[in-house]
Amino acid sequence: MTVTTSAGISDNAASAISYFTFVPAIFFLLVSPYKSSNYVRFHAWQSVLLCFSAFVVDIILVSIALLTLFLGSVSLAYTLRMLSLLWLVLWLVCVIQSMNGKRFSIPLLGSIAEKLAMK
Repeated sequence: MTVTTSAGISDNAASAISYFTFVPAIFFLLVSPYKSSNYVRFHAWQSVLLCFSAFVVDIILVSIALLTLFLGSVSLAYTLRMLSLLWLVLWLVCVIQSMNGKRFSIPLLGSIAEKLAMK
């Protein structure tokens, strides 16, 4: 499912690039011809939602870590590291799947992104 746009960037490449922070994702949501592609819009919205949810979860966990800093919670530090590793793996899966032309849907976020892409 590689469709080349008039700018020379395929939908697969645009979808993969949209996962590199929310800035390219918003760019692809606003600029033609990418905003007319349902495939690119889906991955761009999923990227924005993934960035937002990662930010919120990280803020919550760092706040908890700061509150328990004086208690010496080593397990919380390892939990934060594992969560960072999970975010990285999920991000890599999204990039690879979108580059291969697959519509990989993250549970909960993917269904929201699907609804937003249809608008």
